Amino acid sequence: MPRRCRLAQCAPEGSWQAPVHQQESGRGVAVDRSRLAILIPAFREAATIGAVVNAAREYADVIVVDDASPDETGAEAANAGAIVVRNETNLGYDGTLNRAFEKAQELGFGFAVTMDADGEHNPALVNAFKMLLMEEAVPLVLGVRPRKQRFAEIVMGLYVRLRFGVKDILCGMKGYDMKLVLANGGFDHTNSIGTELAINSLRRGIAFRQIPVSGTQRRDAPRFDRRLRANMRILAALGKIIRSDIRGLLTSSAIG
Repeated sequence: MPRRCRLAQCAPEGSWQAPVHQQESGRGVAVDRSRLAILIPAFREAATIGAVVNAAREYADVIVVDDASPDETGAEAANAGAIVVRNETNLGYDGTLNRAFEKAQELGFGFAVTMDADGEHNPALVNAFKMLLMEEAVPLVLGVRPRKQRFAEIVMGLYVRLRFGVKDILCGMKGYDMKLVLANGGFDHTNSIGTELAINSLRRGIAFRQIPVSGTQRRDAPRFDRRLRANMRILAALGKIIRSDIRGLLTSSAIG
């Protein structure tokens, strides 16, 4: 059973190289609408996380959640200046991002951008996300990669594009107004591979923008999922989206 999030309770491309403070109350926590956090889930990324955090801190505060890595991922992130949370047991991608969003809420951040720990996302792009989220008041900003990686991504991408007009729902670089997280009762409850919050927000008609993302393609296998398992998880997540859409249509028909 997936770990439920405690929230339910409460630009430029190439090489890596504030508004006035406004306080508002969010479930007993003072939310600072001038602050954005970069959230990075990490598992066995000691070789890359330090450079990623160093680059990302040029643009915003960084929260890294170390998913019980057996290497020095957490120490490297902390040495680079990140706020580090460590999972005592391995929670996987969605569970790790749940903890990142919990920490962001605890610290009062008004906005968040998620990105990968392996260098595939250029941290300089955070400026483009920040402008849309904080200056243009777009509540959901979605990154679009140059190409899809897996067969299942193409299949899921086709459905989501036809359904919502989103080009790359599985891109790990996304920007959120934290109000969306509160409205959803957390980031993820269904092991959705990082898509639940965006999909549920889109279902509610939330405005969104899409921007191209770039970075350095990793040379080894992804840490959170190997190829076959990743394809199966993506197809399972797509099945949940389709079933939920069908239930929504049936409910609307019954009411109508």
